[in-house]
Amino acid sequence: MTATAPLNITKSDLAVLIAAPRGFCAGVDRAIHIVELALERYGAPVYVRHEIVHNQVVVDSLKAKGAVFVEELDEVPDGVPVVFSAHGVPKSVPAAAEARALNYLDATCPLVSKVHRQAERLVEAGRHILFIGHQGHPEVIGTFGQVPDGAMTLIETLEDAQTVMVSDPETLGFLTQTTLSVDDTADMVAELQRRFPSIIGPKGDDICYATSNRQAAVKAMAPRCDLVLVIGATNSSNSQRLREVAEREGAAAYLIQRAINIDWGWFEGVETVGITAGASAPEVLVQEVLSHLADRFNVTRENITTAVEQVVFKLPRALVAN
Repeated sequence: MTATAPLNITKSDLAVLIAAPRGFCAGVDRAIHIVELALERYGAPVYVRHEIVHNQVVVDSLKAKGAVFVEELDEVPDGVPVVFSAHGVPKSVPAAAEARALNYLDATCPLVSKVHRQAERLVEAGRHILFIGHQGHPEVIGTFGQVPDGAMTLIETLEDAQTVMVSDPETLGFLTQTTLSVDDTADMVAELQRRFPSIIGPKGDDICYATSNRQAAVKAMAPRCDLVLVIGATNSSNSQRLREVAEREGAAAYLIQRAINIDWGWFEGVETVGITAGASAPEVLVQEVLSHLADRFNVTRENITTAVEQVVFKLPRALVAN
């Protein structure tokens, strides 16, 4: 039997713009490293309350090494280490761990912890906080859990900022989730400052450097693109914001968890595609997407670099002590 000769299929040209910075930020890298070091030091199992970061590939990799992910602390047996996720937790969680004498490690991103301390200081100063963020996000839950009930009001939209009612306009503060849209948040802050001239905010921007940098890179890249693929989890706030930024710049944009989620129908008539990744997405997923593109198209690559990140956060002392 004679083998059939392969069809000669000519690949169409595709320009691929690759955003930088993209992917892991220092807080995510630190959180993953904390779990890995805990497994090395204490052995498996090490329990983790909630996803350490919002990426299934990362979670599955850590599971394979012996991490056990749970939703609540009462699912953690006595006598085993437990790690709190990068998004932060309410004060009640470490308090409950201490009451049970659990050995816990806090992987909260230091930039989220900074917001926690700001919230405490504003409340101690007698101010009610208008907090810009997304209902139900772990970071928002953790930040609200730093202060007494009723001390903060959530602002999710510009309409919320325009209509929120307060008992004393002279004693207000505002803070924000770290993974929001830079532009949307600026609009909401401006509205709050217009309505409440005495409101006090953070000295710098609460939106973290990584979120801002990744959005800036997409803003530089997307106007040249017909299509932008954002690699990240659907429950990743910063990844969703990257998709929104790309759309605002005029590109069709889709959030995918990995290459298998690509709908090749999206590429009809596309000459230039942009690639970026949320702060919880490992670089291996970016390379996987690029490999799939190269299988189907005659690809030319161009890096769009708008910043170089060199931020590194310290690990917990318990993991670095001799």
